[in-house]
Amino acid sequence: MLVVAAGDAKIDNREFKDRFHCKVRFLAAEEAELLTGHAVGGVCPFALPEGVPVYLDVSLRRFETVFPAAGSSNSAIALTCHELETYAMASGWVDVCKGWGIGEN
Repeated sequence: MLVVAAGDAKIDNREFKDRFHCKVRFLAAEEAELLTGHAVGGVCPFALPEGVPVYLDVSLRRFETVFPAAGSSNSAIALTCHELETYAMASGWVDVCKGWGIGEN
């Protein structure tokens, strides 16, 4: 699965486990490229192999425009959250990050 979050947000292990009933595991660079078709830094949330579910974290919703990677570490595309949700065929919105809200560290 791929969770797309704002750049200043960090995955909250407890929230992730509560939501998905498993521990979060970040992929090694080689695994990421093998499973997504994109190198780390360029993982595109709407050009993934079939069967990779995409979830969008609510940390993105505070932005009018978001800039997800578009296949390489030096490419991105400007989208609204609604466009990102549509193009990524997102499985849904989740709240599994911390450190991005007012007063959070």
